[in-house]
Amino acid sequence: MNLQSNDFELFGLPQRFAQDRAAIDARWKALQREAHPDRFAAQGAAAQRVAMQWSVRINEAYQRLKDPLKRAAYLCELGGAPIQAESNTAMPAAFLMEQMAWREALEEADSAADLERLEAELMRSRRETLQGLEQLLDAQGDFGAAAQQVRALMFIERFAGDVEARIEKMDTGEQGQ
Repeated sequence: MNLQSNDFELFGLPQRFAQDRAAIDARWKALQREAHPDRFAAQGAAAQRVAMQWSVRINEAYQRLKDPLKRAAYLCELGGAPIQAESNTAMPAAFLMEQMAWREALEEADSAADLERLEAELMRSRRETLQGLEQLLDAQGDFGAAAQQVRALMFIERFAGDVEARIEKMDTGEQGQ
């Protein structure tokens, strides 16, 4: 193992967006067993510290690889197109219009059914965005366009959290009555 390896190299996986989650999980467990500090107890404190560094590095890579959003952002970074979500908020006009419609639907929602419809629409959009990311990253190698899609996915996931919070608030409010 090499600390300078990228996450895909570390896990022995192809550097692509499409991944088998079970394979990522299995490889993480195997790497953690290899690097567990207890395995190095007989070799002294220095060896255990190195093993701990490896364990941390393996966990960081695992967190990026297992999450499609983080994995896509990481691939964009490796491909020379960092996400820069704080400074680059450019989105296609159609997506901006969709965002406005979603926000309006959330504001106007007055029933659980309204919120569930909105949530279903967000999940559909999330699936389509993930499929688009696979095409852009794996088939086309278009990291710039993929970075824009990652920013869109970040919005979708954040907004889905807002919808979920509203559903919980509505559920709590109904129970309190």
